[in-house]
Amino acid sequence: MISDILAHWPMLATLIVVITSIGLYASDRWSMELVSIWIMAALLVLFALPGTLGVDGDSVRAADLLAGFGNPALITIMALLVVGQGLFQTGALESPTRALLAAYDKRPLSTLAGAFGVVFTISAFINNTPVVIMFLPVMSAIAQRMRASPAKLMMPLSFASVFAGMTTLIGTSTNLLAAETYFRITDTQLGFFDQTPVGLVLAGAGFVYLAVFSRWLLPSRSGMDEDIIPSTGKQFVAQIQVGKDHFLLGKRPIAGMFKELPNFTVRVIQRGERAILPPFEEVALEQGDLVIVAATRGALMEVLSSQPEMLEQIWRAGTGIDEDDDSPRSLVLTEAVVAPGSRMAGRTVEMLGFRRLTRAVVLGIQRRSHMIRSKLGEIRLEAGDTLLLCGPANALRDLRVSRDLILLEWSQTEITLTARALSARLITLGMVLIAASGLLSILHASIIAAVAMITFGCLNIRQASRALDLRIFLVIGAALAMGFALEATGADNAIAMGVVQLAEPYGTLAVLSTIFIAVAVMTNLLSNAATAVLFSPIALSAAEQIGAPDPLPFLLAVIYGANCSFATPIAYQTNLLVMGPGHYKFSDFLRFGGPLVLLLWAVFTLIAPWRFEL
Repeated sequence: MISDILAHWPMLATLIVVITSIGLYASDRWSMELVSIWIMAALLVLFALPGTLGVDGDSVRAADLLAGFGNPALITIMALLVVGQGLFQTGALESPTRALLAAYDKRPLSTLAGAFGVVFTISAFINNTPVVIMFLPVMSAIAQRMRASPAKLMMPLSFASVFAGMTTLIGTSTNLLAAETYFRITDTQLGFFDQTPVGLVLAGAGFVYLAVFSRWLLPSRSGMDEDIIPSTGKQFVAQIQVGKDHFLLGKRPIAGMFKELPNFTVRVIQRGERAILPPFEEVALEQGDLVIVAATRGALMEVLSSQPEMLEQIWRAGTGIDEDDDSPRSLVLTEAVVAPGSRMAGRTVEMLGFRRLTRAVVLGIQRRSHMIRSKLGEIRLEAGDTLLLCGPANALRDLRVSRDLILLEWSQTEITLTARALSARLITLGMVLIAASGLLSILHASIIAAVAMITFGCLNIRQASRALDLRIFLVIGAALAMGFALEATGADNAIAMGVVQLAEPYGTLAVLSTIFIAVAVMTNLLSNAATAVLFSPIALSAAEQIGAPDPLPFLLAVIYGANCSFATPIAYQTNLLVMGPGHYKFSDFLRFGGPLVLLLWAVFTLIAPWRFEL
């Protein structure tokens, strides 16, 4: 007995490292980056010891353990993160979100279903995180119109994006990592849509669960935005200058209202020295006209978001920035109140010094005392006036210590300049089509798309580097090293043998079902990427031991199980994203996501014999 243990001590030591790493990751006491570095150090030291040999009698080289950091699947994941960041920075996903929100008042149920459908469809082809970020304010607004708690929609938003990961090869990093292991062991490529049929069935079952049980199992708590941002209907006075190729050029009002300016009140049209007052009969806007309007901040943001070129022109004109200069990818809107005793009181907007110092401009002024019909440049400020300011995020930092203006930081909202949104959409679509058609591998297609995002100005080098998440890089690299160590020492075969001995008496389906639930439980304690890397070789080894004619069902069981990251907030990054807006507790995920994991396990067990002809 002791001799057997001594003979297999490298395998036992590897298992101790893996089990300890799982405990450290799950404890959340130390950062995942630090734990990953510890794992790499432990494995490098372990296999540097004399007599530490693999199951085939060969030594395990440090280069083999570190090879995961240059793994094609990991490089693909990093490239896809850059592509997703390009979509986010250009606001390429904002148009469908605005359309959904505008349609909610007419068709609430179908619009809500459409919103989740859009999240599901987009998340099947790009990284989930930017999609969820884009839809957080949309779901918050829909919850407000439903007069329901945002908690009823935020967790389903995250889960809908995770469902999509089960349906395509690039739906999530989990699939790519499992596919890489599959190719390395079987020399067979996993197809782009091989997991789609069962994935769609599992996603359908998941959506039914969300629709039926969210009203009872999810809490009713107020969202974070309601705690810090009071609702307001106050009106700002703003001005729009009609320039060449402007969206208002040549437009005529209907009953005194311009349909291109919904929820706006046009107070005066300044044409040279002539002021045209309502009702604006037979007036067509001309180049050079100044349109003085009153609108809420929400109405202003809706128009500015849909006309990014106009917003950038306003900012450039107000700050004297030339078009050739480096321009920001996004601008921030915020409110500031003129403080009592401010040196700005009694001065016009044109005389304000912060325009030159902070590269910010005044978009609008709100005053409670009376209606203003003057140009912004002619308005003398008073204490208590609220200014709507626009500028890059770093341009407003100096105002935090200003004694003349009180910056309302809770009111800050970022508007992405979407002039390159079409380029980002075409690049992403081209990547998906090339990879799905087999013209190029997903590795080549994703790298080309990432380079194209930078080349065509969808994001700069700094933004691309921020998209390369160090935590994902280290965790996946460490997981690949552990997976290689398990293979090299024969630990994967030992675990697979245990699974087979436990479930084989009940048939191949029992082995598949056991693998699925084991992976599903582990993915909620560790991470879906690390779990997929660890269990893929184990599942393929189990398929070999029971003599299965096709190992693909066993790999798919790992992929589907690893995507069942619903029971804890640490299981997936989108779960962490929705915790704040939904005011969730750790137990909320266990109560709502735990039964969902069991449901998908049961559905997989039922449909596996039909799909895989068992």
